[in-house]
Amino acid sequence: MISFLNEILWGPWFIYGIMIIGLFFSIITRFLQVRHIKDMFVLMFRGEKSEKGISSFQAMSIALSGRVGTGNIAGTATAIGMGGPGAVFWMWVIAFIGAATAYVESTLAQIYKEERETEYRGGPAFYIEKGMGQKWFAVIFAVAALVAMLFLMPGVQSNAISVAMNNAFGLEQWVTGLIIAVLLGAIIIGGVKSIANAAQIIVPFMAAAYILMALVIIFMNFSEIPGVIGLIFSSAFGAQELFGGILGSAIAWGVKRGIYSNEAGQGTGAHPAAAAEVSHPAKQGIVQAASVYIDTLLVCSATAFMILFTGMYNVHDEKADQVAVNYEGSSYEIYPTIHTGEFGADKLSGEEQLTFAQTIKEGAAYTQYAVDSALPGFGGPFVAIALFFFAFTTIMAYYYIAETNISYLLPGKFEKIGIWIAKIVIVITAFYGTVRTSDLAWAMGDVGLGLMVWINVLAILIIMKPAIIALKDYEQQKREGKDPVFDPKKLGIKNATFWEERNREREK
Repeated sequence: MISFLNEILWGPWFIYGIMIIGLFFSIITRFLQVRHIKDMFVLMFRGEKSEKGISSFQAMSIALSGRVGTGNIAGTATAIGMGGPGAVFWMWVIAFIGAATAYVESTLAQIYKEERETEYRGGPAFYIEKGMGQKWFAVIFAVAALVAMLFLMPGVQSNAISVAMNNAFGLEQWVTGLIIAVLLGAIIIGGVKSIANAAQIIVPFMAAAYILMALVIIFMNFSEIPGVIGLIFSSAFGAQELFGGILGSAIAWGVKRGIYSNEAGQGTGAHPAAAAEVSHPAKQGIVQAASVYIDTLLVCSATAFMILFTGMYNVHDEKADQVAVNYEGSSYEIYPTIHTGEFGADKLSGEEQLTFAQTIKEGAAYTQYAVDSALPGFGGPFVAIALFFFAFTTIMAYYYIAETNISYLLPGKFEKIGIWIAKIVIVITAFYGTVRTSDLAWAMGDVGLGLMVWINVLAILIIMKPAIIALKDYEQQKREGKDPVFDPKKLGIKNATFWEERNREREK
């Protein structure tokens, strides 16, 4: 059933459709992701937090904590393993055009956000109801988000942590589960401010360390740069003879894992975007577009380069039937490989090396072997620690998104009860994922992701106009030398109640 749902949600027409939609948003915003690159990084550090709102940098950090996770390490490696080196190019493409999609959804979240007792709330459920006037559709998104964020996706992240910790340090998976549960519980008790404070410290530090490691490996293989870049581009268009027969897989896996990683169109980044304290919605929309670049063009590319420069990857032939491979008394079901990496080449030779290499499952293991080949004995621990920070902060972001959708579904006295239930559920789910998950968990995670992308992309296509108006207004005020301030009534945007009230207070 899960496979059937995935075929519907992630069919070729959807994969190509999401690229067309991203290109459409890029054209209609006149490629803001290029024109406003300077503003992305200036605005990122300019916003200040308030009693009820968080800063632009904190909002982007929460969004990045959701974007930068298992998908950056295991997901990128899987895209290469199933689609070849060309999949990396298509991940770049979906990031470039996805930045425009991220702008639209995040700006809409700012326009239609609400002020609750202690903080700002907003996201797809809020802008679907206010922008479309269809509460039932908003409720469907909120429910889909809760199911995905609390049940389907946390286990994938926590399992990746526990497996990596077990491989690197021999730590029992249930022990890792307890550590995750305790740390997660301690942070999410404090709500959005606590999550924002943790994310703004952890995410930049770990991303910088990870990218630095990639630069070390690239420098050690400096002479290979032209060959690797050429391999990515030639494979992306089927021109590379070895990978020419899997062009469709390169596009499909690049787009699929690109969306899984950078989450443009999923609506997840829109939730923290709404919590930012800014004077104009377009400001935070532009900042959130930068988070897509950071996620894919920097962190995912770091993984891809480490793997490709060291040659530590297999490329599977999905069209072939799986075959049984026996190695050291264990049986493995694998796809025949189009390309087999040099795993264990220093210790093994001939048929032994080939058999061993084919048993290496696509995912974080590729990255571990890549780092280990450059710095022996360092790969396992480094990738395990990187996965811990990346995946842990992603679970934090999942909780925040779930909390926001509970706030939408259960306003008033039931909100606090619902939030406490969500805290308990996600801690249990995260622990359970460390000790028991499988390929089914990834498939279920893809279903949850697919549902959110479908609903959200359809909604922002229908109600994108206010985000485009806001961009033009922001640019006009900038040309006049002003610090842009948003006035929805002046622009003819209805139901932006938060901004209407703020302007009334300003006038008083």
